Amino acid sequence: MAGVGRTGVVTRIAGEPRTGRRTRWRIAAVVLLAAASTAFLLGFAERHGFFDLRVYYGAVTYWLTEGGSLYDFILADSTYGFTYPPFAAIVMVPVSLLWWHLAIVVSVSASVFVTGVILYWLVDPVARREGWTRWFAFAVAVCLAAVFEPLRETLLFGQVNMLLVAIVAVDLLLFVGKGRAWGGVGIGLATAVKLTPGIFIVYLLVTRRWRAAWVSIGTAAAATLFALAVAPDSTRVFWTDALWNTDRVGALAFISNQSLNGAVARLNPAHPSTVLWLALVAAALVAWAWRVRRAVAVGDEMTGFALTGILGCLISPVTWVHHLVWVGPAVLLLLDNALLARGRRRGGLLAFAIFSYLLLCSRLVWSFHDAFGSPVAWFFSNSYVWISIALLLALPIRDPAPALPRWPLRRRRQAVTQLGELDRELAGLLDDKGAPLAVEREPVPLVERPRPGVSLQHP
Repeated sequence: MAGVGRTGVVTRIAGEPRTGRRTRWRIAAVVLLAAASTAFLLGFAERHGFFDLRVYYGAVTYWLTEGGSLYDFILADSTYGFTYPPFAAIVMVPVSLLWWHLAIVVSVSASVFVTGVILYWLVDPVARREGWTRWFAFAVAVCLAAVFEPLRETLLFGQVNMLLVAIVAVDLLLFVGKGRAWGGVGIGLATAVKLTPGIFIVYLLVTRRWRAAWVSIGTAAAATLFALAVAPDSTRVFWTDALWNTDRVGALAFISNQSLNGAVARLNPAHPSTVLWLALVAAALVAWAWRVRRAVAVGDEMTGFALTGILGCLISPVTWVHHLVWVGPAVLLLLDNALLARGRRRGGLLAFAIFSYLLLCSRLVWSFHDAFGSPVAWFFSNSYVWISIALLLALPIRDPAPALPRWPLRRRRQAVTQLGELDRELAGLLDDKGAPLAVEREPVPLVERPRPGVSLQHP
């Protein structure tokens, strides 16, 4: 950017070339990181052929066309069928009416969109606080998220995990956390679609948000009763048989089951100890309740959300690797806390965040598939369980808590309102013809300033 100085000589603003170079370096860095992420996905990501989406699509289509129970459907060349409550099938009806390939596009696009929203909420405040270029920080976060194993498994299976994370996050952070009357509706709907988000109802109860808890319970109950009216046979089968038949979802000792129950099952796959599992669940609940009550007491709703997502993964009877997207927000919050810390604490938290991220990208547990007989192999086969426990116990609670996210449109409206108020204040200084109004001011005493070589002292 050039300008003309007082002497008529063309000058250049000093900061412009440096800013231009910095922008080009950032663009190059994003391009290289995107290329590296793509190469990693092409070389190491498992192709699942949207298996779970095939189950959803096939079961709902069978239910609509054949009129039978949702839970009679078994995907061809597999032993897997529909495992969600009937309300989930009702929600999925619009997608099942599309052509198969269009259903894939809609499913993946929806998951990618809500993932971007969640990343924006978590990354944008950090970028503004640290003085980073916001588009650059967001682009780096997107590239790193694409490599995160639970997220890429969610997309390649055609799972609904990220949609549920987004529904709960919006409800908890934008409605419950700000005392809105409708707080709890999203949590109730997510629970009616898939039972595991019901842990957030427990979160509301433990933290004594009674109104939001009852709203979520009422919403889940209303959605379930609606499903009973629409699909009575399927509802009866789910609550009396399919819910309790764990064989429908696979063996508990399968390596992808990275819950406490999976870790216990791999100790003795033939006869897993239910007592040991329940004892571990009780211990996890006590630790979680103590930590989330502290978080809510200081207003740290984001950490409460992250800790509850981790707990849901740990205590669920079955937590496949793609369910661990609920752990993702905790890793980002850990990085945020590391940037705020100082000294050795900063280094420790940063190392913890990097290690957690790399481990959850590594597919390490799959190296011990059907090979967890020895104590060492059993330990590494549960790597994702251990990192979830570590995050549950060590994720910092921030006091004072960070500000809760806001809708981008609302933020834009607030900025416009502030500009409008400024315009009105400035308009008050001009008359009808645009000329400055005369403003009466108190006289300012004139102080004579000394000139070089002249003394103001009187002889």
